Amino acid sequence: MTSSRYFVRESDIAGYHPANHTGTLNKRLIGPETVGAKQLEVLVGHIQKGKGALPHAHPGIEQVCYMLEGRAVAEVGGQRQELHPGDSCFFPADAMHTFTVVSDEPVRVLVIYSPPYEESPERVIRP
Repeated sequence: MTSSRYFVRESDIAGYHPANHTGTLNKRLIGPETVGAKQLEVLVGHIQKGKGALPHAHPGIEQVCYMLEGRAVAEVGGQRQELHPGDSCFFPADAMHTFTVVSDEPVRVLVIYSPPYEESPERVIRP
């Protein structure tokens, strides 16, 4: 990892496989452990074709996804939308949602949580 407290390179971050997701490798770019952020968390996700987030919600945590590469279908609040590069979606706190890759190529997506999710089991609800 870089020695800077304010600048982070994706290539310096170790990836992890998030719970309740399939075919997904995330890299936490901005958060308490990388730059000391207290109010938000930013990560980049790499998700394989046909894989993604199974139904879940984050109590008290808002989430934004911004598509960088590939295509995916997001579902939240009874709405379903196919997302392309440059598109974004918002998952309100406590709202059950899914995210599934539909393109042949993998998806690369920027994900923002506020407050930080930090992959804490008490910060996720599954049906």
